[in-house]
Amino acid sequence: MSAIIPPKPRMPVGGKIRISIVAAKFNQEFTNALVENAVAEIEEFASTPRVDLVRVPGAFEIPVVAKALIEEEKPDCIIALGCIIRGGTSHADLVATSVTNALQQLAIETTTPIIHEVLLVEDDKQAYARCIGKKLNRGREAARSALDIIEIMNEVRRANQSIRLHPSNA
Repeated sequence: MSAIIPPKPRMPVGGKIRISIVAAKFNQEFTNALVENAVAEIEEFASTPRVDLVRVPGAFEIPVVAKALIEEEKPDCIIALGCIIRGGTSHADLVATSVTNALQQLAIETTTPIIHEVLLVEDDKQAYARCIGKKLNRGREAARSALDIIEIMNEVRRANQSIRLHPSNA
């Protein structure tokens, strides 16, 4: 993982955008901070954002709710937020792998960007640094990535539309 967050967007993101955040309740001190930082960053750089927040019991439940939101609400992007702290067993690794694979597959199948910030950390110190701290804050990073990919997807769709408008390109 990077040691710095991505640069701020060049300019505020225009137009109406809709972002759904699916955040785990587990390890609430850390996930609340991720949510607060993500929402603040979105509001700073998007002119008319709609941010919907759904809280789920734990990280394992994030993919199924993300799928339901994509099907029912059709957001421009989903931000998945959670914090898994390793313990003495391999359970954390199993959950993290499962969530990662499910979110990636869902994004590919639906062509809906999903920003994956379900963190797997060793201990509370790492969780604090990434969720609450200012230098590595993954909530802000997730928001910037979401705004960036929304713009990229809009550009791809605009390019696709202009190609379709010209029958001679077929």
